[in-house]
Amino acid sequence: MTTFYEEIGGEAFFAELVSQFYAQVAVDPILRPMYPDTDLKAAALRLQWFLEQYWGGPTTYQENRGHPRLRMRHAEFHINLAAHDAWVKAMRSAVDGVEMKPELKAQLWSYLEMAAAAMINQPD
Repeated sequence: MTTFYEEIGGEAFFAELVSQFYAQVAVDPILRPMYPDTDLKAAALRLQWFLEQYWGGPTTYQENRGHPRLRMRHAEFHINLAAHDAWVKAMRSAVDGVEMKPELKAQLWSYLEMAAAAMINQPD
């Protein structure tokens, strides 16, 4: 039995997805200020590790950062509906920019939408 990670293309897939996502973040007026000038590359690597681990790949995230604790790690950021929408838009563009089977895309997108909604921590 193969994992989602293996079926989707492993590290190469997630590296491309995250690269496309952070290309959007770099120019987004809402998302870009959430990252220190020197931290985009490190943030991209952490997201890649997290996604790989979540989808059945290596446990690099856990080994380097511990338990994901996504809400806690994002608590310092002002994430309202506008920030959520900007993140979803950037990730949608990234997901649409990589090739994958439609059923895998649906599975991935379902998780990403749920995770994005869970990160909202500020009222509008």
